[in-house]
Amino acid sequence: MNVVIKVSEETKQKMIKYYENKKRDKEIPYVVFQAEEEDTVITMYTSGKVMFQGTSADVDATMWKEIDGQNVSQKEVTEDDKKYYYCSSIGSDEVGTGDYFGPIVVTSSFVSKEDIPFLEELGIKDSKKLDDEKILKIAPQVVKKIKYKSIILNNSEYNEKYGIGFNINKLKAIMHNKVLWQMVHEEKDLKYDYIIVDEFAREQRYYDYIKESPNIQRGITFMTKAEDKNLAVACASVISRYIFLKEFDKLSDSLHVPLPKGAGEQVDKIGEEIVSKYGEDKLKEIAKLNFKNTERILHTMIF
Repeated sequence: MNVVIKVSEETKQKMIKYYENKKRDKEIPYVVFQAEEEDTVITMYTSGKVMFQGTSADVDATMWKEIDGQNVSQKEVTEDDKKYYYCSSIGSDEVGTGDYFGPIVVTSSFVSKEDIPFLEELGIKDSKKLDDEKILKIAPQVVKKIKYKSIILNNSEYNEKYGIGFNINKLKAIMHNKVLWQMVHEEKDLKYDYIIVDEFAREQRYYDYIKESPNIQRGITFMTKAEDKNLAVACASVISRYIFLKEFDKLSDSLHVPLPKGAGEQVDKIGEEIVSKYGEDKLKEIAKLNFKNTERILHTMIF
């Protein structure tokens, strides 16, 4: 599937930053960059047009159209907003996939209709739209009231899985499936209308990723920008971020180094400091080695 969109200069810069560590190492005439995100190849042209190629091309293109403020079936979205917002639901979301240091955390949460006023009063929404200070303040109140299940994948485990052919979407799918299964089957008498997951992969591909899992949760509604449309997904996002921040601080304390988040230049500088202090093998424990930061930190290709 091929999808072509045109984006504003502001969104163009956001995309360049977002795909920084996923770019292909080759120069193409009239192309700003070409990147690969699991099921999709993204090509940005100097004209401002962006082509998405792959099984999840429409999902990725829709995400960027929404970020760019373009209309995406607005009537349908508005109807879905009401349908999936004012309901009792189970949702899941993940954090940490874009951070060189720190684990990946996936959480599922159950939100009933009766919980909605409480969550609205707290200002619950997608954790990417809340600063860390706000999350650290409100998350303890959320976890006391909202049922949730979380799983943490540290970077040592991440590197091991990645080394035997698990791409990031497969890891995410396995983790989402696990916490959703736990929520549905370990919690008693949950009355929910929907199970909702932010669509990071097409439904068929998602189930293909988890086909070898011992327990498979079905009946899932996949949607783009789910954290903006459903409070269970938003809660899962906030709780995941809260756990991530706590784990991140523990890691920083153990290294006696203030670790930066994300995957920017400051990460490279701290990475070099860690290698100098603890040796290259330390990166295998604390960093996602497939990120391009590793090449820059070690000044060599390791894969």
